[in-house]
Amino acid sequence: MLVRPFLRSIVLKGTLTLTDSQGRREQLGDGGSPRVSIRLPDRRAEARILGNLPLRAGEAYMEGELALEQGSLDDLLRLAAINYENFQRHWLGRLTLLLSRQLQWLKQHNPIGRARRNVAHHYDLSNRLYDLFLDRDRQYSCAYFRQPENTLERAQEDKKRHIAAKLLLDRPGLRVLDIGSGWGGLGLFLAQAADCDVTGVTLSVEQHKLSEERARRAHLDSRVRFHLRDYRQEMGRYDRIVSVGMFEHVGRRDYDEFFGKVSELLTDHGVCLLHTIGRHHGPGPINPFIRKYIFPGADLPALSEVVEPIERSGLFVTDVEVLRLHYAETLRHWHDRFQDNRAVIAELFDERFCRMWEWYLKSCEIGFRLQGLTVFQIQLAKKLETVPLTRDYITAWERRSLEQPARAAE
Repeated sequence: MLVRPFLRSIVLKGTLTLTDSQGRREQLGDGGSPRVSIRLPDRRAEARILGNLPLRAGEAYMEGELALEQGSLDDLLRLAAINYENFQRHWLGRLTLLLSRQLQWLKQHNPIGRARRNVAHHYDLSNRLYDLFLDRDRQYSCAYFRQPENTLERAQEDKKRHIAAKLLLDRPGLRVLDIGSGWGGLGLFLAQAADCDVTGVTLSVEQHKLSEERARRAHLDSRVRFHLRDYRQEMGRYDRIVSVGMFEHVGRRDYDEFFGKVSELLTDHGVCLLHTIGRHHGPGPINPFIRKYIFPGADLPALSEVVEPIERSGLFVTDVEVLRLHYAETLRHWHDRFQDNRAVIAELFDERFCRMWEWYLKSCEIGFRLQGLTVFQIQLAKKLETVPLTRDYITAWERRSLEQPARAAE
């Protein structure tokens, strides 16, 4: 079968023992680590992998067509990552990537109706699911590990504090807009920690319901409100704008629209903090499995792709921080918690769903460790003098906040 010479030309590092549909075994690679053995039970599984390896391998695992006989899923994905350049050089790999780039522009169009459907696909799943692998505050974005041994709860609290410090919350009563407000944890934190007036917008029905409920329970609904609304429909002016983990859903075709809207909503002396997944190595298509099954419509920008539309919007970049391995550690925690509760999740959904999400969480972790994914925190302002000349204000605010910690509402 063609799958054998195909994989033979790609797997040059590590060790892959392949058992094909005829029961024939072959060891590929240089004999080193990681060491993985897989079985492809029928010719259909072999043909699928030939079609689009980054997509079809994940589908084969999800459907139970790719059986791991030695090694873990982590080992398999590490093996794939260290040999990915060989796939890119293979003629089938070049063809796959060429087609992905040709279709990428069409898939990036993200009008309001499609954006709402894309969000519902992922974020309107069972609330119980997110309780089973996220932290107590349901922070579904990169945590901030001040110490590697910190718990996920502590790292997510530190993430909120780090973002708040960069927003320069230097006086009470500031009007804050949270674009993509999730389950409300960041907005509630800002209101409690800095006496802000917060408006959050989300396209997720389930997130909106829980956010409003949390604000009521915390007796903060007079100062924190959440709307089921696209950010493009927002009106008014805000002293501070924050967006965490939402920009990945905007799409490159709409970057100018996004930053133009931020500029329109931001007051003349306002500050914006954008927290987004991105790429170290320049522009490229998103993992096709993630786009098809997990986050339809998503894109991960290189920093170069973000800076130009910012410049066209009239905003200034006043600070950039690159959180390199923080998301890898976050995903490791999520995956471990997912595994701890796998039986419950299988009852909520099914085995196929569990395998799909295992592939999602673990492949994303490997992406941050070995394949150039990262997180950018980009601070923006309309005027150069809005933000202090040094970054000392960030650590000073965090220190004060730690002395009087603010607790997000349960």
